[in-house]
Amino acid sequence: TESKYRHGGNLKTRSSELGSAVTGSSLTTVLPASSTVKKSKILSSESREEVAKQAKETKEERRAQIDGRHRYLISRLADGIDLSEQQVEETIISDDKFQLIEQFFAPSGLKKLLFFYQDVLQQKSNASLRPDGSTNNLSQKNLFITMGSTEDFTGTCAFFLRTSDEVVTASNVSQEVNFGMFDSANGNILQGLEFFLSRIMIPALKSQQNWGAVKEGLKNRQIQEFLYAVDKFVGTLSSSRQNIEDKIQLTKVDIDVYVRNLQNPSDYITAG
Repeated sequence: TESKYRHGGNLKTRSSELGSAVTGSSLTTVLPASSTVKKSKILSSESREEVAKQAKETKEERRAQIDGRHRYLISRLADGIDLSEQQVEETIISDDKFQLIEQFFAPSGLKKLLFFYQDVLQQKSNASLRPDGSTNNLSQKNLFITMGSTEDFTGTCAFFLRTSDEVVTASNVSQEVNFGMFDSANGNILQGLEFFLSRIMIPALKSQQNWGAVKEGLKNRQIQEFLYAVDKFVGTLSSSRQNIEDKIQLTKVDIDVYVRNLQNPSDYITAG
């Protein structure tokens, strides 16, 4: 027994020497798997902390940029969407598309600035996978800046429009920028558009006195034709929406029962 143990010990020593010869170092210097996992977790934690730190610095830099122009946008949004100005401010400075606001203020900048306020699916940070591979997602209303072309519109759209190419300043923002809202309750965008045009835009246009270079205003024939065309469009939109909502559903009919009883031409004429 003693000789077998020594023989096994010699084999273990020779294996170590062979490993050293091949790798150039002792096999005992290789880090265990647990140490590698622990190191990766530390790096991952440090990486998350760095990202959070950069995000916080970015928010504070943006907060420092806020002036009277931003305050005007924030107050309009807060009033229209029923959020506090502090909530709107935090949302704006945290948004990835914050630069669109600066592009909107710039001379000859963006002509529109859109905000969506609607339900957005949010994944729980500690959510576990379901048997089918999906996760538990929560639907929560969020306010975010958008170009209007990438996200589905299912809630409320708040928009700002520019009336000229002049640079937007704190002193002229209330004259240069127009604010409006458009609602698409339950995803019914046609109803929202009809309401917006018939209840807001058309009354505003018909009460407008200043039409720029058109001195005659509402008495001008072209202005009257324009308003008539808008009225007609709203009427067509309303009819189309009602047709879609009250659409006729055709049921499948078994015509074999009727065709089987047709014997001569007079039967076909009667059936027709």
